Amino acid sequence: MSEIQKTNPLGSEKISSLLLKFSIPTALTLLVNSLYNIVDQIFVGQGVGLTAIAATNVVFPFTTIASALALLLGDGCAARISLCLGRQEKKQAEQTLGNTLFLLAFVGIALVSLSLLNMESLLLLFGATTTALPSAIEYGNIVVLGLPFMMCNISLTAIIRSDGNPKYSMCSMMVGAAINIILDPIFIFVLHMGVKGAAIATIIGQIVSGLICLFYLPKLRHIHFHWHFLRLHGQTVWCIFSLGFSSFCTQIAATLAQVVMNNLMRRYGALSVYGSDIALSCYGMMVKLYQIVHSMFVGVASGTQPINGFNFGAKQYHRVWQTYRMAAGVSLVISIVWFSIFQLFSAQIAALFIDNDARYIEFAKHSFHLYFLAFFIYGPPQTTVSFFQAIGKPLKAMLISLSRQIVFLIPLSTLVLAPAFGLDGALIAAPIADMLTFILSTLLVLLEFRKWKQMGMLTQKQVT
Repeated sequence: MSEIQKTNPLGSEKISSLLLKFSIPTALTLLVNSLYNIVDQIFVGQGVGLTAIAATNVVFPFTTIASALALLLGDGCAARISLCLGRQEKKQAEQTLGNTLFLLAFVGIALVSLSLLNMESLLLLFGATTTALPSAIEYGNIVVLGLPFMMCNISLTAIIRSDGNPKYSMCSMMVGAAINIILDPIFIFVLHMGVKGAAIATIIGQIVSGLICLFYLPKLRHIHFHWHFLRLHGQTVWCIFSLGFSSFCTQIAATLAQVVMNNLMRRYGALSVYGSDIALSCYGMMVKLYQIVHSMFVGVASGTQPINGFNFGAKQYHRVWQTYRMAAGVSLVISIVWFSIFQLFSAQIAALFIDNDARYIEFAKHSFHLYFLAFFIYGPPQTTVSFFQAIGKPLKAMLISLSRQIVFLIPLSTLVLAPAFGLDGALIAAPIADMLTFILSTLLVLLEFRKWKQMGMLTQKQVT
């Protein structure tokens, strides 16, 4: 064992301890990040009404696009840093950090500019109805101003985690979320600012979280920031993009799926007894809840990334296998728990948002039962994506990332099921996509470990 493997706990500490150390703070960090949007929706629903919920729903793709870009840079950077440290290549790790920071600033500013210039046309593309459009424009024009800080927080969270301090990034996100939760009711119920108040509360929290993460840069333990590494280096940028591309694809695929589903809700909702605004608002509520639960799986999966990346770089393959097996088991348990919650308590969850509309509650309960029908197997594919990403196989990670939303969900819902069965067809496409993605990811990871055993990277004793 080399000196860096002895001094870095990723190469020697007990796997279960490392997984708890990295996954729990990461999951909590992402969970709190998801709360920004759902807290807005709860307060907006109770304080403004159904149409306002639909408005916040169609603005949400701006947030998921920004998150996708942040994950592209942050996860790609963190994965390469872990691999470089495992190979004792400190200079390359520090160059990766500098290039990522430059790209993060550039992309954030560009995204805000393009969003503000095309706000109305983008909201219509995202599925806004004529009744929700004015509130969506008011909310969106403010929310996009906080996107660079949100991106900074998401990207630096991954980098700070790879540096061995996931608790710091968790605290930064929680401070921002606390600010948002405190300010939301003040702006909406006390100052009567409506969706504008919710948007202002959101960006204040995001700005604070982003700045707290930036303040950590001088405190990095295993690498250091150097100004001259801000200059882009072609090979480094390529590595960042290739390693982070699967995370980007996962988030972009989710965005595309939401846009498609928003439009399906608007179109087929108008043909049902519920109407477009109820269908759109209810689906938006489910998406926000889905994001919260999804953050737990991403937290577990992302928590394995520095462990797998370091040990794969250090050729300690048995530790990679142990990490994957443990994380997949945890993800499966979480999946079963949330499946049970969605099936048993759907009406109670829906009532948190709108409690005085019987038709809304009725459609929400029905939607939960269909949309989350196969959620008990949702988690393991997320762990598999992170595994392939960490060992430097982005194509396999990308294939799994794209499969649920792009390969299965969108074609099934738009071309087959929604035209045949309306709203129910659009919703039932989700569990079918979950089952097919689970099968695909299981086959790929089993084939990968089988190859490891054939090449002598793993022995039979190590995998039993």
